Amino acid sequence: MRIEMASEPGDAGRPNEDHTSVALPASGDGGALVVLDGVTPPDDDGCAHGVPWFTSRLGGALLELAASRRDLTLASCLSEAITRTSEAHRSTCDLSHPRTPQATVVAARWDEDVVEHLVLSDSVLLLEGVDGTVTPLLDTRLDRLPESVRSLAAEARALPRGSAERAAAGAVYARAVEALRNSPCGDGFHTAAADPDVARLAVTGTTPRADVGALLGLTDGASRWVETFRLGGWPELLELVRKEGPYALVARVREAESADPDGTAFPRGKAHDDATTVYVELPRPQLASDAR
Repeated sequence: MRIEMASEPGDAGRPNEDHTSVALPASGDGGALVVLDGVTPPDDDGCAHGVPWFTSRLGGALLELAASRRDLTLASCLSEAITRTSEAHRSTCDLSHPRTPQATVVAARWDEDVVEHLVLSDSVLLLEGVDGTVTPLLDTRLDRLPESVRSLAAEARALPRGSAERAAAGAVYARAVEALRNSPCGDGFHTAAADPDVARLAVTGTTPRADVGALLGLTDGASRWVETFRLGGWPELLELVRKEGPYALVARVREAESADPDGTAFPRGKAHDDATTVYVELPRPQLASDAR
């Protein structure tokens, strides 16, 4: 089995808020991977610990549960991991704060029969079939915000770059998006924060193990290669990682970011973002004929 990971902060002066980890149980009959992208709060989040602490806690709990509790679905594992993490700082932090630490989530788990997946918010899981077909497993709700909100972004981009008017319009758009985060209305999108019930809203599914050759988890700082800079499609991204490794993908993203530092050609929320990827090439399942 081949496993490779890369994670790099967008700003060397700030801690990396991403998390990735992989577990291979001692039984040898499968494994699990987890990728989290912490949401950077624009101001106080009511937590004494911060986003990196949260993503490490949540990611560690989710990986442990996904690897050891095969009787639970991945959604149930995420729900329990959120509960554990919340209990770890409920007595010291304001978990009711709208910007309490939170994260996007990608998780996958495999055994000799199936590959399970879970995606919550805008991180990405790519599944490569044994025939070479690459399927992106996505939670697209953030891309389907109401027209009234998307028009605010267009209005902000139309204003002169660097102007006070553009900054003010951008702030209005940001507040409108934040109002839809974990909102009970049907137009919102969801991240893992303090409410374990959000796990039931994740995109989940299963694929026969015999049909899967590799998995690639990406935070949106790494998936910019496709989604922002349009340097290729999902199959080309996975092939880049397979041939040159995860850090090669991060390096290509950094080159594209540096070539457009102000976001003029490729508008984005941050000039440079934390970028994380984990690649798992699954071994070929042993067939009955192989064992003879």
